[in-house]
Amino acid sequence: MEGMVAKWYTSNTGQSIDDFAKLARRIANQLPRGSKVLEVAPGPGYFCIELRKLGDFSITGLDISHTFVEIASKKASEAGVRVDFRQGNASNMPLPSDAFDFLLCRAAFKNFGQPVRALQEMCRVLKPGGRGLIIDLRKDATMESINHEVNGMGLNAINRAMTKLIFRTFLLRTAYTKQQFHQMLEQANFRSFGIDEEGIGFEISMTK
Repeated sequence: MEGMVAKWYTSNTGQSIDDFAKLARRIANQLPRGSKVLEVAPGPGYFCIELRKLGDFSITGLDISHTFVEIASKKASEAGVRVDFRQGNASNMPLPSDAFDFLLCRAAFKNFGQPVRALQEMCRVLKPGGRGLIIDLRKDATMESINHEVNGMGLNAINRAMTKLIFRTFLLRTAYTKQQFHQMLEQANFRSFGIDEEGIGFEISMTK
């Protein structure tokens, strides 16, 4: 996403800041202080910023969108926290190997053009024993459950209708089934992984 589309997405997802803060607290409780954390495709950077508020973590956010990098960097500055937002492709990360203790990819994996390569890159940049977490939509999520989820996002009527349309016409089409994820993960080099259904999506945990 670039330009006005990225700005619209930033405004829309900003309505769910409590969810980002809740996820940040959950992750912070699992990580030693000083951990190096990477978020792949952080978009506006909400999770990274909320996590950095909670402790002395070294956080990098890598996004393919120049607009999102600019937006996230500005938001981090306004929040008074330091996060290294940079531009880059998830399938060819401009990052060193064995560098991060923890990695998150939330609501973005289904958009990657080379998903297996992206998983291999995630494994590469994690330290031995490092952990990754992918949170994303399930292809078999029902429109009834999606509508319920969207209705709880606090959006106005127009954005609520647009978000439901995007789910129906685009996001479900590009999402993966549990079996597809399992097959892709087997082509990466993780020591172990698990796939849990959560709401309308998956939580996929990986260990290098």
